[in-house]
Amino acid sequence: MLVSAKEMLQKAKAGHYAVGQFNINNLEWTKAILLTAEELKSPVILGVSEGAGKYMCGYKTVVGMVNGMLEELKITVPVALHLDHGSYEGCLKCIEAGFSSIMFDGSHYPIDENVAKTTELVKIVKEKGMSLEAEVGAIGGEEDGVVGKGECADPNECKAIADLGVDMLAAGIGNIHGKYPENWEGLSFETLDAVQQLTGEMPLVLHGGTGIPDDMIQKAISLGVAKINVNTECQLSFAAATRKYIEEGKDEKGKGYDPRKLLAPGFEAIKETVKEKMELFGSVGKAE
Repeated sequence: MLVSAKEMLQKAKAGHYAVGQFNINNLEWTKAILLTAEELKSPVILGVSEGAGKYMCGYKTVVGMVNGMLEELKITVPVALHLDHGSYEGCLKCIEAGFSSIMFDGSHYPIDENVAKTTELVKIVKEKGMSLEAEVGAIGGEEDGVVGKGECADPNECKAIADLGVDMLAAGIGNIHGKYPENWEGLSFETLDAVQQLTGEMPLVLHGGTGIPDDMIQKAISLGVAKINVNTECQLSFAAATRKYIEEGKDEKGKGYDPRKLLAPGFEAIKETVKEKMELFGSVGKAE
């Protein structure tokens, strides 16, 4: 059964580890992440961007697939199904479809409008027992056409949003989506520390987890980050394994063209990437 991300993230913050949000794109992705979480006894958050939701034929299809897998694969660890960078309309659709968690990305609105829309959503999710993530300060890079340049959030604005009753807060600290450019200046730990000082026990979220050096990830966790989003890294490992399979001509041997065989190396590569991240974030064994 899907659960809200609230409790798993409060435990993570108190225990100084982070829960990974791994974005899903199809059946292979979802199955690989769930099996790895179960094997490592780690709580997990399945992230769905609006673009991926559309690609997978709508939020109801995603909810049906995930719920079916939880049952068929006998998953016992806590699993949240979370809308990533949701618009206000997207949030309402996911609430209706049966997601257990949503992110409202109001970072591109003036702060007053971000506050007003977040306040509305807080009321709705409380009634439904869901969790809500809010964002202050745009995360850099591009995700589904939303472009941000990696700015740093204003800690006072973070407190204003945190005080509305959201369950987790994504604050821009110089992080970006996708691959990091060579001239990237690194995370602003000063911003993170200032946000944490003002928001107290609120679990903080780090977007754009791909390509941030391990020591920076661990420092961010020590400063209150309890949720780290991973997407690009799984895509890259899936693509590399699939390329290798085809370049070695395995798709032309026997029934190697069967999608179950063709996609198997990529599936295993996702599992490996998720395992590495769960070990780095410290969430292994925390669901026992």
